[in-house]
Amino acid sequence: MNRIDNLFRTKKKNILSIYFTAGYPSLNSVTEIIKSLDNNGADMIEIGIPFSDPLADGPVIQQTGTIAISNGMTLELLFEQLRNIRQITDKCLLLMGYLNPVLQYGYREFCRKAKECGIDGLIIPDLPPDLFNSAYREETIKNDLRFVFLITPETSSERVRYIDELSSGFLYLVSSKATTGNLKAFDSSQIEYFRRISSMNLNNPLMAGFGIHSRETKEQVFSYLNGAIIGSAYLRALQAENDVDKATERFFWGL
Repeated sequence: MNRIDNLFRTKKKNILSIYFTAGYPSLNSVTEIIKSLDNNGADMIEIGIPFSDPLADGPVIQQTGTIAISNGMTLELLFEQLRNIRQITDKCLLLMGYLNPVLQYGYREFCRKAKECGIDGLIIPDLPPDLFNSAYREETIKNDLRFVFLITPETSSERVRYIDELSSGFLYLVSSKATTGNLKAFDSSQIEYFRRISSMNLNNPLMAGFGIHSRETKEQVFSYLNGAIIGSAYLRALQAENDVDKATERFFWGL
């Protein structure tokens, strides 16, 4: 069974997924970060593929991506670093990135390499659902990868149901129109959004990201959805501390 499916089968609530940028803070920190996140209790780990034009990302992820690229991180190198990752962790691992570098690498080869490394799922926010369905879904399924789509507060209920049919693993709720890392707190409209999507009885579990940066915002999401995704706040913790293990421990203490 795919690890993502198994996670949501065995743990229904309070699931925590952490995003980090591959190649940051150093070129060879991927394995160390994954091991540290595993040891500190992350349920899922999203490995960010750095890209030169990350339009949906806030300043923290943009900055870490720029540094990762300057450090020399590439998709080919990332797959090489992940080659033996299943000797280190059995946690759910997802690759998250933009479509352009994936297509440059070749989608078929990208999926094959991901499966070979033990990756469980993919998140490619700028791959349109219709295009995925017509051109990339078959290859994704062939490699037993779950493909996670994003929805926003502006996504109509009809569109949500369509995206839910195409998505697998879980559905990613973007908490607001803000770029990653910019939201200060959840207001009543965002809470209503969580409630509305939760009440739709969709096929997929529900995870929310963008703006979850504290114990309070994490617990708000836990109250309505299956889990929370944190990225920028963790990267800020890595920026503040040279030692990955100390930074990760301090970050989890704050949650």
